[in-house]
Amino acid sequence: MHKLSHEVRFSINPFLAEGDIGFNTFASGPPGRGLAFFLELSAELTGEPAPDTGFVVNVSDIDSKLRSFAVPVFAERIKSRCRAGRHVGFAELTELLRSVWEQLSDKFGGAVVSGLSLKLNPYRRLSIENGDGGMVYFSEKFEFAAAHKLWNEQFSEQENFERFGSCAKATGHGHNYVLEVAIKAPADGLNVIDFERAVDAELISVLDHKNLNADVAEFRETNPTLGNISVFAWNKLVGRFGKATLDCVTVWETDKTYCSYYG
Repeated sequence: MHKLSHEVRFSINPFLAEGDIGFNTFASGPPGRGLAFFLELSAELTGEPAPDTGFVVNVSDIDSKLRSFAVPVFAERIKSRCRAGRHVGFAELTELLRSVWEQLSDKFGGAVVSGLSLKLNPYRRLSIENGDGGMVYFSEKFEFAAAHKLWNEQFSEQENFERFGSCAKATGHGHNYVLEVAIKAPADGLNVIDFERAVDAELISVLDHKNLNADVAEFRETNPTLGNISVFAWNKLVGRFGKATLDCVTVWETDKTYCSYYG
């Protein structure tokens, strides 16, 4: 079974009539005029590649269907609520994702929609899976700066440098880490302020601007590798979100290297 995902970017001007799709959908289509709501919608499709084309679904067809059947749903609902002076909260956004799911459910032949994800900004994402709008996945990115050194006292000095390279330097080195925390929560029970407060209090404050080897007790005997930091983050956060459950912790050491841990 294959899973294929495609993302469309679009903008909504809540107080203007709909415009053309524009000429650069890589940036946004519709493009928005001045200050607008910019959103990214990703659809995951599950199926088998067709023997004659090798496609699960032609990506151009996914793009067309998302723009024809999904984007207008967002535009209509968001405009309606804004013009009525009503907030568009997580419960409303989840209902929007459910409505879009229904619109798309029969549009891709033998492939089925298995996930929808809405990027609210570069650091927040709201998702549903398998049509389950009662529970949503919410993820948000955080950052912290920390120094570490990788070393194993059981190894010789030469072996440490062979295994850990420049990470074994005596003075250590630092990273600007990015942490993404994903939770599964009831659509009407997602409180972002409480979520951020828990992550900040339980984890970020423990790691930020610290020498991990010296300042964090768990890493005085355990190497603060990317994998071990991910496990540490999970253990610090699991059970801290009330009705929501921790789904995944991802830690980026650089923009090219990251580790995800699911418990």
